[in-house]
Amino acid sequence: MSLARRISIGLLGRLLVILLLTIVVEFGASTLLYERASELSLREDEANRLAEHLVVSRKLLNEWPQSQRVRIARELATDRYRIGWSSTDPGGNAFRPHLGSMQAQIVAWEPDLARSNLRLHLPALHQDGSIVIGDLRLADGSWMTFQMRGITSAFNPSYDRILRALLPAILLAMLAGLLIRSTLRPLRGLIRASHHVGLGQRAPIAEEGSAEIRSLIHAFNEMQDRIHELIESRTQALAAVGHDLRTPLARLHLRLEGIDDPELRAELAEDVAEMSEMLGSLLAFFGGQSDPEKPALTDLAVLVATLVDNAADRGLDASYDGPDHLELRVRASAMRRAIANLVENALHYGERARVRLEADATNICVIVEDDGPGIPPERIRDVLTPFVRLDEARARNTKGMGLGLAIVARAVEAEGGTLTLANRAGGGLTATILLKRTE
Repeated sequence: MSLARRISIGLLGRLLVILLLTIVVEFGASTLLYERASELSLREDEANRLAEHLVVSRKLLNEWPQSQRVRIARELATDRYRIGWSSTDPGGNAFRPHLGSMQAQIVAWEPDLARSNLRLHLPALHQDGSIVIGDLRLADGSWMTFQMRGITSAFNPSYDRILRALLPAILLAMLAGLLIRSTLRPLRGLIRASHHVGLGQRAPIAEEGSAEIRSLIHAFNEMQDRIHELIESRTQALAAVGHDLRTPLARLHLRLEGIDDPELRAELAEDVAEMSEMLGSLLAFFGGQSDPEKPALTDLAVLVATLVDNAADRGLDASYDGPDHLELRVRASAMRRAIANLVENALHYGERARVRLEADATNICVIVEDDGPGIPPERIRDVLTPFVRLDEARARNTKGMGLGLAIVARAVEAEGGTLTLANRAGGGLTATILLKRTE
């Protein structure tokens, strides 16, 4: 067992670690950018004017007594420059980057300012370079403070610094998203596997990820095993029951030949046939999910035309309209049973079945229409439910167990298609199977 599996901090812990890592890196990047503010520089004309203003202001404050310096400082203020006075050192802030390049420019114009301990900084909340603050020491040890507004740097720092500050935040957000995506990757595998389980297929998932996700996947795998075992045991039981029931049904069919009364023999034969049909429907519905049949390239047009021809050979009113050949990869046996159920329903309830096969570049439609009484609109969805029989919606008694359309819906769903039932405007029902072209 790997170290990651032995020491797990859980899903919440992983997300917190990711966020903490993002914050730490962002803090480091922001600090680096903050310190890079020392690279800000002034245009030559602005550096010259600022140097002159500082020299004049320092000279005037040195000449006036301390009691008058606050007033003099206010009078020296302009729209762009503000002057102040402090008897004590205002002190530098470690979180305010020192503007070394800008200070060098000013001292280059007025070297005497270097002896006054000139200091330039950015305000904590204004890092775009448009406002600069500073101070310098006067002759008696007191300090002159100043603030400059509307400063324009040589490389337009306002937009540049905003973009440089946003870039690491965006990149780190993307990195955090990738890390969270990686953490949640096992959940996506669990979602994909759940679709296979819904079709009766076993899809074991590797147990990986945080402790919570591993526990969830372990429980899911156990559930898969239990469901699969249940389906297998049910299928085996149905197969055994089907085999046991078909044997006495076959004997009954043989003994019918010994009955002299033709009318009674016909009635009993019809009952035996109905029982066989009901048994076949049960086995098809409950055993369909474990059917080993695989999709294969099938000529759907030939399949449909054959079903219609078989009905016509029995003297029933059935017609086919469509291409002579149309190949599609489907489960041939299941699709044959599904279309046959629709044709039989149309003949049973409408006494006439019109089957059309239509295709375009992306879809293939099998359309079966009848002239029967149709289905009440509020009950159309009900007929797709297993064992539901809507005798009151039909003109004749319904045989079977109400599994015909449920079998059709399941077979079509297995092919990734849809079954739609709709009443016709002129009376009757239209059943449409919509399949997607796969190749």
